[in-house]
Amino acid sequence: MSKNKYVIGVDFGTDSVRAMLMDTITGKILSSSVCLYERWHKGLYCDAGNSQFRQHPLDYIEGLTSAVKNCLQTVDPEVRQSIGALSMAMTGSTPVAVDEQGTALALLDAFKDNANAMFVLWKDHTAIHEAAEINGAGKKDPRGYLRYVGGIYSSEWYWAKLLHVLRVDPAVREACYTWVEHSDWMPFLLTGGNDANQMKRNVCAAGHKALWSPAFGGLPDAEFFNTIDPMLGTYAERFGDRVYTAVESAGYLCAVWAERLGLSTDVQIGIGSIDAHVGAVGGEIKPYYISKVIGTSTCDMMVVPKPEMEGVFVEGICGQVEDSIIPGMVGLEAGQSAFGDVFSWFKDLLLWPAKLISSADFSAVYEHLETELLKELNRSAAQLPMHIDDPFALDWFNGRRTPDAAPTLKGLIGGLSLGTTAPAIFSALVEATCFGSRAIMERIESEGVRVEGINAIGGIASKSPFAMQMMADILNRPIHIAATEQVCALGACMFAAVVSNRYDTIEEAAARMGKGDKEIVQPRPEYRAHFDHRYAQYLRYGAVQNDRDNKAQT
Repeated sequence: MSKNKYVIGVDFGTDSVRAMLMDTITGKILSSSVCLYERWHKGLYCDAGNSQFRQHPLDYIEGLTSAVKNCLQTVDPEVRQSIGALSMAMTGSTPVAVDEQGTALALLDAFKDNANAMFVLWKDHTAIHEAAEINGAGKKDPRGYLRYVGGIYSSEWYWAKLLHVLRVDPAVREACYTWVEHSDWMPFLLTGGNDANQMKRNVCAAGHKALWSPAFGGLPDAEFFNTIDPMLGTYAERFGDRVYTAVESAGYLCAVWAERLGLSTDVQIGIGSIDAHVGAVGGEIKPYYISKVIGTSTCDMMVVPKPEMEGVFVEGICGQVEDSIIPGMVGLEAGQSAFGDVFSWFKDLLLWPAKLISSADFSAVYEHLETELLKELNRSAAQLPMHIDDPFALDWFNGRRTPDAAPTLKGLIGGLSLGTTAPAIFSALVEATCFGSRAIMERIESEGVRVEGINAIGGIASKSPFAMQMMADILNRPIHIAATEQVCALGACMFAAVVSNRYDTIEEAAARMGKGDKEIVQPRPEYRAHFDHRYAQYLRYGAVQNDRDNKAQT
């Protein structure tokens, strides 16, 4: 049996980790397993009111261990012995402070319950003021260090989060040797790394979140970072002078982790990458198509041949980076800070009275309501007639990621009357999130990058026909729905197949291992004028909110 016939792909999501074992030749998924993060689901180390979302490294370690071991339990020993590589996708920007050995500080006794020593999750917005300082320095600097990240640096990203943690926590500041993305730390851990200076940084996180670019010869110079705050220069120097793509190997599984997972030390570990980038590959991204990874938030990915991006800078997105997503192309990233999160918020709002009932007899009823409410809202909203004066909304419940990052913006629901129903409000929320997607697409097109089609991947793409039909109508594009919901784990398997030398390129791996479309949702021409009118209203109210936010900050 070929040594590299099988691979494992791992997707570290916001709530859980999924492992997938796959045959690289037939494309058959042999097994998969999901493990929830124990501490995260207890709500530990998070404060939603202050936009603080932290995850303990033990959640990742324990989750990975359980998911992979469970995945392996259902296959023959011969399969286990023929696994060639394991590759991983992680949320980003989700960085953590580590010591000189590369140990995440929260794994040390002195910091085990310190939220600032844990991974700062992608949707943590505690670094709004630090991001503003970076943007101020970027606008003044003649070298244009922000031009490859859309001209605006986000509070969701690497340097803003580092600066915030250093300022608010002297103990972490004293112990932190360098600042590391989850997508870099986990491969380092699995390969037995013990020197933070040897950690291999991936190009996706470095380019889209940390300002790395070949045009600068790497990071902006230390002078730029010292202008923002003298503390940052040292961390820029410790970042390293090279980045890697996800088709490269980080090394081999170390003995400790091989025993822990029940694998061989001959298994190669792929360079990590951001989950949305890997998911776009799993969804078989191709040039000029927006691949929308739709879950709690969205990430909108594109790949464009390098020659066509020369001299083109798309304002207000999350970056355009050479060799990200697919090596050899320029990867573009945009997205929305909240998509499914908006719907979950509305569900929880409606369920609030039920939560107050502590009766044991009511627990089964509550569980049923929690499971079925969103399904019923989708069904009921799909049956509503459409009117120009229906309730409307703005989707910025977690700020705005793109176009033009503005994390302090708030959501809005308007146009209500005493006759407004819950399904009507839900419909307005779905419409608003789809309008947010249209704003992203129109920004990309306005900068001269053509959009030929839309791929939709992720949980909501698979589970909400109502949302996907509305998105097709609002974007006026066919929506290709991926055949599998687990595109991030699938994409990680594809990268592992290249890392193990089963295939030469990620394009070849995707062609052989991809699952294609489940369906194509066509736009309905009869609703185009309706949604054009409603979209113009969305833009008007959005402009008012923008103006209020700018005045509040000044």
